[in-house]
Amino acid sequence: MKIQLSHTFNQIISLENLLNAWKEFEKDKRHKKDVQIFSLDLMNNIFTLHSDLFNHTYNHGGYQHFKINDPKPRDIHKASVRDRLIHHAIYRILYPFFDKIFISDSYSCRLGKGTHRAIKRFMKFAYRVSKNNTRTCWILKCDIKKFFANIDHNILSSILKEYIPDQNIIELLENIIGSFNSGKNGVGLPLGNLTSQLLVNIYMNKFDQFIKHKLKFKYYIRYADDFVLMSDKIDYLQKQIKRIDKFLSEELKLTLHPNKISIAALSSGIDFLGQINFFNYSILRTKTKRRMLKRVNEKNLPSYLGMLKHCRGYKIKCKLPIH
Repeated sequence: MKIQLSHTFNQIISLENLLNAWKEFEKDKRHKKDVQIFSLDLMNNIFTLHSDLFNHTYNHGGYQHFKINDPKPRDIHKASVRDRLIHHAIYRILYPFFDKIFISDSYSCRLGKGTHRAIKRFMKFAYRVSKNNTRTCWILKCDIKKFFANIDHNILSSILKEYIPDQNIIELLENIIGSFNSGKNGVGLPLGNLTSQLLVNIYMNKFDQFIKHKLKFKYYIRYADDFVLMSDKIDYLQKQIKRIDKFLSEELKLTLHPNKISIAALSSGIDFLGQINFFNYSILRTKTKRRMLKRVNEKNLPSYLGMLKHCRGYKIKCKLPIH
């Protein structure tokens, strides 16, 4: 039997949790107009939200849609401040519980993880598989097609019920999940919700467990919808593609992107998480270099310099306006 969440619905919707969630939510958003408007009558808004949740009359609202380039075009759906506040209240209770059941090599949207940690782990795995670069390390790299847009609501709900015994929490989560679809009823999560980041990791944890415990892969790393598997046997990796695709299709109603499945030797350079990775070093993609040099300014310069610390970026650094 799976471990169960011990927290209750009343703990999630408590005034204390809503107030703490507000402090976390507004921290970097105080200059936003919609946040300022909500905060003008903050306590009344929070009491009203609490009352609606307590009386089970809360209903998640719609979304403001806009597009960004990050670097490829993405559709972002932004919920109201009121709805985003309950997202934070849910997240701060559910995240610590679910983070403990995730595998260590899932790196997206998790505290203490991220792309740099994923690349560091990639290098460590490459060292082990290649026996310190004395044999060929083969890497199967895959991408899931339209990941967020194809999350099935019913499957997600059934997974949540395996861990959450409180039916009121389930109904609240289903309220949020059902507030959005990607063009087909019962399918899709919005890019932009804090809860979506957690929910997709819960959804994909089923896949992670399959890879680790059914296929018994030691050398596996996933970041959102991108993942890699390493082996010193290319034929072994080739045999796994059908098994992986079948599991995703049958269990999660997801499909591998047919144009983004590749098996290559580490020595040829593996494009993963924005960098071209080799045995003991990595370099930025050409597109990433161009975008960095085009967009650099005083505000984002520190973050770019931080990025360059994790790869061979001395020549790029010389081109940046750091003097």
